[in-house]
Amino acid sequence: MTQTLSQLEHDSAFVERHIGPSASQQQQMLATIGAESLDALTRQIVPIDIQLPSPPAVGAAVTEHQALAELKAIAGRNQRYKSYIGMGYHAVLMPPVILRNVLENPGWYTAYTPYQPEVSQGRLEALLNFQQVTQDLTGLDLASASLLDEATAAAEAMAMAKRVSKLKQANCFFVADDVHPQTLDVVRTRARTLGFEVVTGKAQDALEHEDVFGVLLQQCGTTGELHDYSALMADLKKRKVISCMAADIMALVLLAAPGKQGADMVFGSAQRFGVPMGYGGPHAAFFACNDEYKRAMPGRLIGVSRDAAGNTALRMAMQTREQHIRREKANSNICTSQVLLANIAGMYAVYHGPEGLARIAQRIHRLTDILAYGLQQRGLALRHQTWFDTITVDVVDKAAVLSRAQHFGINLRNDLNGAVGIALDEATSRDDVLTLFAVLLGDNHGLNIDTLDAAVSAQSASIPAALWRNDAILTHPVFNRYHSETEMMRYLHRLESKDLALNQAMIPLGSCTMKLNAVAEMLPITWPEFAELHPFCPPEQALGYRQLIEQLSGWLVQLTGYDAICMQPNSGAQGEYAGMLAIRRYHESRNDAARTICLIPSSAHGTNPASAHMAGMDVVVVACDKQGNIDLHDLREKAQLADDHLACIMVTYPSTHGVYEETIREVCQIVHQYGGQVYLDGANMNAQVGITTPGYIGADVSHLNLHKTFCIPHGGGGPGMGPIGVKAHLAPFVPGHTVVTMDGMLTQQGAVSAAPFGSASILPISWMYIRMMGAEGLKQASQAAILNANYVAARLNEAYPVLYTGRGGRVAHECILDIRPLKESSGISEMDIAKRLIDYGFHAPTMSFPVAGTLMIEPTESESQTELDRFIDAMLAIREEIERVVSGEWPLDDNPLVNAPHTQTELAGDWQHTYSRELAVFPAGQSHKYWPAVKRLDDVYGDRNLFCSCVPMSDYE
Repeated sequence: MTQTLSQLEHDSAFVERHIGPSASQQQQMLATIGAESLDALTRQIVPIDIQLPSPPAVGAAVTEHQALAELKAIAGRNQRYKSYIGMGYHAVLMPPVILRNVLENPGWYTAYTPYQPEVSQGRLEALLNFQQVTQDLTGLDLASASLLDEATAAAEAMAMAKRVSKLKQANCFFVADDVHPQTLDVVRTRARTLGFEVVTGKAQDALEHEDVFGVLLQQCGTTGELHDYSALMADLKKRKVISCMAADIMALVLLAAPGKQGADMVFGSAQRFGVPMGYGGPHAAFFACNDEYKRAMPGRLIGVSRDAAGNTALRMAMQTREQHIRREKANSNICTSQVLLANIAGMYAVYHGPEGLARIAQRIHRLTDILAYGLQQRGLALRHQTWFDTITVDVVDKAAVLSRAQHFGINLRNDLNGAVGIALDEATSRDDVLTLFAVLLGDNHGLNIDTLDAAVSAQSASIPAALWRNDAILTHPVFNRYHSETEMMRYLHRLESKDLALNQAMIPLGSCTMKLNAVAEMLPITWPEFAELHPFCPPEQALGYRQLIEQLSGWLVQLTGYDAICMQPNSGAQGEYAGMLAIRRYHESRNDAARTICLIPSSAHGTNPASAHMAGMDVVVVACDKQGNIDLHDLREKAQLADDHLACIMVTYPSTHGVYEETIREVCQIVHQYGGQVYLDGANMNAQVGITTPGYIGADVSHLNLHKTFCIPHGGGGPGMGPIGVKAHLAPFVPGHTVVTMDGMLTQQGAVSAAPFGSASILPISWMYIRMMGAEGLKQASQAAILNANYVAARLNEAYPVLYTGRGGRVAHECILDIRPLKESSGISEMDIAKRLIDYGFHAPTMSFPVAGTLMIEPTESESQTELDRFIDAMLAIREEIERVVSGEWPLDDNPLVNAPHTQTELAGDWQHTYSRELAVFPAGQSHKYWPAVKRLDDVYGDRNLFCSCVPMSDYE
């Protein structure tokens, strides 16, 4: 049949690539649940008074190739200058084997946080490598599996120093005056809400302050000077003051380990281990401390444990420290770490090994020595006599120098009085150094690299003798084995094959929206026009980023119903914190500083109370009724009791229980009545986009998980972006930045992240998603997510009762299955079901959140009916297996559920179970078979025998 041009063009639309169920599948699923259409289903579920009359105006959809061409033109407006600005950001050379096999590989970037270690052994090993690199370079006992960036790591170090300090009355945190300014900015922001005083000055001045609990030093000062702080830290230790040190990861290859010099905790950015600058991120921060502080350390920790067969296995250790469990008593509110970037940095160390890293670091330092010596030979003075890769040069005519730099396409650091700063990196060549001579001295400088090299060899002392590293690093076999591309490729593939990511099966997690991260969305993040920019480059060089951010912000304003968007927070948890800061600053501006009470429903995400506490608020819990909805009577009572101390409420919508609460507008009205603000958690925006908006509902501020709803991949636990949308009255109080000011930044308030636009280089992913979906497509995506969840709920309800439902027995975009009655009658727990799903080839749903003894499922719009049916069939088959336990056919202590998951090694061994090998490992047939690398983990053993370093290779083999 002949089709019209419009029909033919529609057939190439991205919307149908993104949404899993085809039109015919949608009709079958609608028939199963008893709804006529997606619109009819929406009317049945979403309260009428919050439904938008039409989808937000974000434009019509375009094809993948059209969107890529449009974005390529935008990227072309960025100017690719060579940036020698430094300040913690440097050009890199990512090994292509890592680029192709990790960053561009969905087996790595679509994985979920490794809460289920049996399906995460590959990325857990990669993170353990990262921890080993951190421990070796810092000289400390314990390292985390990454934090968000160097500046937030400094803020975490300050908060941790206060937690572990024995000087309980002390309230002052001292920061050396050559710490990076963006780090100081974030530290000051955090200190203000925690009630700490921040004092800056020369490092030695720290000893003059009596009220200090912690000191922040930087081994390589921001202007390049190297410091041997061993004597100072010894004096601080005598006074029981905690020493925190920021360090450069590449410099640490050559410099003495700060931990061995006396630092209590060491942190920094791992960016220059192969991760592009990307206009500010995402970059993994490293963090290490002494063993005695392990329970106070922020972030995730990978530990070595054993499985049910007694074999070595890895897991996230001491999870009880996390905010999901400890809520407002958590060590931090870090939910999203930077796993993908930590994996890249760790693999950079694996690929190069200790000798390769030493060559890179020595070459950078050597070129810096040559540059410094040549400038001195021509009469220029240097501010410091020690350096690793950064020098500060006094110049006579700064304007002329900067003009020549512009001519050569070079950025120098120019915020120094009468001087310029120059930071070299692994991408710097001999020709680049000659160009720098021309910039600073003119074309007739007459300098020769080889001549200078010979002269420097005899007299360089730019690294003092006491600061040279004298111990071996990275001696573990993993860092000395995979230096050919063939071996490295195979190592990466071996690790990938141990994991279960979206490239193998759906990941049906509630509240984490594991949806399609399309290749077209991912391609632009590696374009050099986006990847190479320094976050502190002149604004006119980043016009492409400006246009991207302005367009994306405009679309998000439409999709949220807010008046402004702040793009700085670089995780969902950081977005929560930034939103709470905006509320607090708003109240203070109105002389309402006493408003510090934050109401939080008992069902809320664990990050909510942690964020409120970190913003200096007092958490009061609001009860939920038997249907899981906010108890309005309890809310009114507590809002009235708080009265003029009420700051806000933090509420998730649809609720964490997976329903659209009918009274959400009344909730907003009650809080506003008593002078509070409404923070609507954006975790469940995937059920709002195109249907309703937080602003239309009545909220004042929300964060958006771009790494969920707007398609930035989870990356195994990061990266993420958590921009906040605000109503106009809160816009003056969102985070600003002290280093970069430009049009488009809403305020000059204190920062919450190191870079002005957070992890800017992943924003093209969300731009592409919205551009390719268009207004109607985004609404269809939300409706398809709702359809998929209701289809799963309807088909599983008889086998596993759905705990909470809304009007007409419907759910929103996720549903909670109640396993408690089943456990009581059979002895089989939600944990057993989760582990048995691995044998069927699936990642487990969310276990015991928000209700203990339950499984929460969010199928997302990207899963087809075929995949949903495969999951449903697995769950129904598991239900039948439970019946065989109940009937006595299988004993409670020996059945496929309590022994799950089953490994290949087990299959080949002596089989003495009451069920067959075939049933154990092929319960769903031999197609789609995923083989877990280990059996069920022994969590108790892992915490009691904490070991967080690389284990012998023989344990893996």
